[in-house]
Amino acid sequence: MQTEPSSNPPLDDLIWLARELGSVQRGLVVLNEGNVSARLDDKRFLVKSSGACMGELTSADVTECITGEMVRVLEMPMLDTGALERMIRDAQADRTARAASQESPFHAWLLTLPGVNFVAHCHPDAILQIVCSQAAERFAEHRMFPDEVDFVGSQAVYVPYADAGTPLAREIRSKLQLTQRRAQSRTPKLILLQNHGAIAIGPTARAVLGTMLMAEKAARVFIGASRLGGPLFLPPQYVARLEGRANEGPRASTIKL
Repeated sequence: MQTEPSSNPPLDDLIWLARELGSVQRGLVVLNEGNVSARLDDKRFLVKSSGACMGELTSADVTECITGEMVRVLEMPMLDTGALERMIRDAQADRTARAASQESPFHAWLLTLPGVNFVAHCHPDAILQIVCSQAAERFAEHRMFPDEVDFVGSQAVYVPYADAGTPLAREIRSKLQLTQRRAQSRTPKLILLQNHGAIAIGPTARAVLGTMLMAEKAARVFIGASRLGGPLFLPPQYVARLEGRANEGPRASTIKL
């Protein structure tokens, strides 16, 4: 899905994205679940502070971090909780500011990918049902309807379960790099985490929200179709053609969320 660049500051778009994801009406987040981040430039990014509520996010709930220092956490030996928290705080632009999310390392790495300016992670109900089931990989690999291809892509990256923090960040990096090599460096839009939730990545806050909303709709369709004898997946040639159209045309860029 292509979207026009926003003229808003990244902080404003990040707060908008968090509140949309955290809206009770959306049904994507409960309590203080989830986190979001935004790229400022090659060296800095913004991320939701630890413990902040997505649906009520303000500028006081956002922490600025140094991208390179946060990515460096992935290269360190396995860290205990205290050491990880210290390294994350050391990677903040202001160490006295509110602590950044413990999942900041994977946000930092994802924001270094081509075309990725925003990242959202949450635990939507329908998606969570699937990634907690034996059907998770089938859902990640196949598509059922055209809009799913437009907004989510031809397939999602599926990441086996890993503990939050450094183990999860490393697993995300490993699986996504493997997928990019197979897809000739194309950056995916959706990452599904076994027994955990989903991550949407993209060029704008609206693109990321669109991916998460359509992925959750697809999850509901998948669950419903499974009760009616099983989903009918689109043949690969149609998925490829639909994805080509989505990458070429302005249709998705005109969608207002």
